Amino acid sequence: MTNHVLLRQFLCVAAIIAATVLNPLPSDAQQPDSAARLPAVTVTATRGEQAIVRVPLALTRIGTPQLRAVSGYGLDEGLKFVPGVVAQSRYGTSDVRLMIRGFGARGAGDRSNAGTSRGIRILLDGMPETEPDGRTSFDQIDLASASAVEVIRSNASAVWGNAAGGVVNLLSVPEGNARTLDLEPIFGSFGLKRYAVRAATPFGDGVGFVNFTNTTFDGWRAHSSARRSLLNFGTQGNLGRARIGFYASGANNLFRIPGPLTRAEADSSPRQANATYAARDERRYNRIARVGTTVDYAFDSDRSRSLSGMVFVSPKYLERSERGTYRDFNRYHVGGNIVGRAALPIGTARSTLTVGADEAYQSGSILFYSLTPEGTRGTTLRDNKAEGANNLGIFGQDELWLSDRLGITAGARYDNITYYYKSFINPRLDTDKAFKRVSPKVGVVLMTGADRSIYANVGGGIEAPAGNETDPAPTLGLDTVYAINPLLDAIRSTTYEIGYKAINATIGTLPLTASYDVAFYTTDVRNEIVPYAGGRFYFTAGRARRSGAELGLNLESRAGVFARSALTLSRNRYVDYIVDSVHYGRPGHFADYGDNDIVGIPSVTFNGELGTTVPGIHALRVKGEVEHTGKYFADDANTVNVPAYTLFDVGLELRNGAFTTGGWGVSGFATVRNVADKRHIASAFLNPDRVNGVPVAFEPGTPRSLVVGITVAPVK
Repeated sequence: MTNHVLLRQFLCVAAIIAATVLNPLPSDAQQPDSAARLPAVTVTATRGEQAIVRVPLALTRIGTPQLRAVSGYGLDEGLKFVPGVVAQSRYGTSDVRLMIRGFGARGAGDRSNAGTSRGIRILLDGMPETEPDGRTSFDQIDLASASAVEVIRSNASAVWGNAAGGVVNLLSVPEGNARTLDLEPIFGSFGLKRYAVRAATPFGDGVGFVNFTNTTFDGWRAHSSARRSLLNFGTQGNLGRARIGFYASGANNLFRIPGPLTRAEADSSPRQANATYAARDERRYNRIARVGTTVDYAFDSDRSRSLSGMVFVSPKYLERSERGTYRDFNRYHVGGNIVGRAALPIGTARSTLTVGADEAYQSGSILFYSLTPEGTRGTTLRDNKAEGANNLGIFGQDELWLSDRLGITAGARYDNITYYYKSFINPRLDTDKAFKRVSPKVGVVLMTGADRSIYANVGGGIEAPAGNETDPAPTLGLDTVYAINPLLDAIRSTTYEIGYKAINATIGTLPLTASYDVAFYTTDVRNEIVPYAGGRFYFTAGRARRSGAELGLNLESRAGVFARSALTLSRNRYVDYIVDSVHYGRPGHFADYGDNDIVGIPSVTFNGELGTTVPGIHALRVKGEVEHTGKYFADDANTVNVPAYTLFDVGLELRNGAFTTGGWGVSGFATVRNVADKRHIASAFLNPDRVNGVPVAFEPGTPRSLVVGITVAPVK
């Protein structure tokens, strides 16, 4: 898809607007205030609570019922029916390879990024799990403690800054303020044991809540065991005109990394671990906490003017066995924001202006030790340094509704992302480096009914290299002169998008409701960051283009039949990409990867579900699922092919506590995954190391497995 095609599509949208904006709404949508009849499907990740159909962005919301039908250890299960999203569980744990429209592909594609993602902003109750350098760990992300998940697939830099790939916002505050108590044990193959407790109680006119999960997993591959305990709790309520929230969370997370295999090893014995990874006991052991508070003050009873603020602090202690060293990290992450909103009537139009600022800072010491043969910390201190990052963003946005049908959103954000480096062994390397960018965004939405709309947008994006990607190359001794690679720049992108969406809409006289979402996009990327030498250092490598079409569909019939699907078709190509082989010991030689496929991104993904309620037991649902991931390349030269795969699941789901005993209701689910026990490659290391010329890239996927969950709660 070229920019000319997108331009024609935008002109079509403009023609529709010109033809219909002055006409009345259809009879089923005429009303003095169309917002009053909109479906109650809203999102908060847009910096304010808004109905999905009135936002000129690609948005998806996953509610509580869907989240209670999966084990929820990793994000992959919860996001599989979101088009444009690829979430691959690398080993069956919380270590997930997460991409949105290709962004994030490299974030977990090599060993130094295990258990993290880059380019996608992750929020928990509106507070950033994403660090100032754009990298996110999943230590505190657990779907069993979430009440909803919101996903922005559109370029989100104009609102959130260093998040060109979009936003995933997990909400743990329960909907409503009723007293609840859920006990949910989950058991599965390969020693999976999960215990979740969720409780909430009215607190004044607000709610207090607490969620706890404890997970252990033996792992299906050798050296892939994991365990995690997670607690989050808080309160949210009104004090006069102010709505105040307090949130706290903490996680103790340990997972071992089995590592990649050669293709021959993956085919012959997929349960084995990479011998080097097992010998070094490569693992991550993270202990993380966060405390934060929010205040939202309304100056008027109708909340036409408001001022909100948020502050948080997050201490972290991280231990890793990685690349032949034992690494200790002591970090603290602090930050906050302030946002003002005001409704400004302009004649018959309605304008809502939002302005604000975000600030986040992270710093701490890093100690590298030798690694003993047993994989424990040695006695030789190899490096002693401090690395910090600060992310300052200032943004403004105006939503102008010219009528009940037509809205225009325009805004921009300025980001200054600065890295700091301090060496306690070689102080002359002390330095800093800043990445700056203004990211504009313009969008238009045309309501074609109370529950559906057409939208279009164009916007800029920024994605800074993660802290571990700023190391200089050892070529010509650069690493003895620079602590931060002077040749790196921030990724800059421009995205063009059009789409159509409907929420809980009727289709003619058919006895069903439908929610659907169609989107077309093209993203032009400059300064793509790519790894050299298996991710040991990175360079900026020219231009790329990502184009795609997405379809999300959710159908519910009155007869009890239901279906969900998410289809993504994309073309992801390098436009300009020259490899300087001086970094591989061949000065004067170059490789041209222009017109190659971008590494790590499948061109086709599809997830589908079809099921029905059981006659006479309407809370019992039977369903079948299919998952297809197309082939992709694991290296920029396009010589290492990761094959496509198609998997089938079957499951039962009991909703709404249909069975009761002793004042308690019972619900739950049972799922058999990969029913055909198909061998497949679930994920891959990108631009992998080669041993004797053979790429070591492939991470085999989980074989047939069973997961059963039971939720017990008092009957209301």
